[in-house]
Amino acid sequence: MTDKIQTITLIAEAPPKPAFGAPCNGCGVCCTAETCPWAVLLFRQRRGPCPALIWNEEAKRYFCGLLDDPAQYMCWLPRRWNAAAIGFFTCRIAAGTGCDCSAEVVSPAASVPSDKRQS
Repeated sequence: MTDKIQTITLIAEAPPKPAFGAPCNGCGVCCTAETCPWAVLLFRQRRGPCPALIWNEEAKRYFCGLLDDPAQYMCWLPRRWNAAAIGFFTCRIAAGTGCDCSAEVVSPAASVPSDKRQS
């Protein structure tokens, strides 16, 4: 059986993916590789990267736009419902419960056999 390899592209300054179950550090791996169930419904897209994944240059990490500014992605949502939407999405995507991404991350240099690397 062969392992499925998926190539994703992240900003180089993004933090490394934490261990499964460790607190989220904004690495962006999960949302770049796969779209969460709520983003699938909103954006009608099954595979990543999620359109609501936001890179924050100042913090040097990724954030979920559905949690940070739901009105930006759901303009039909009255602004006074933002807090309710944030609570809804936080609970449904397990935000704050730890890394639930089981993907194994391999850097581009590490994925090339040592005898094929350019000096």
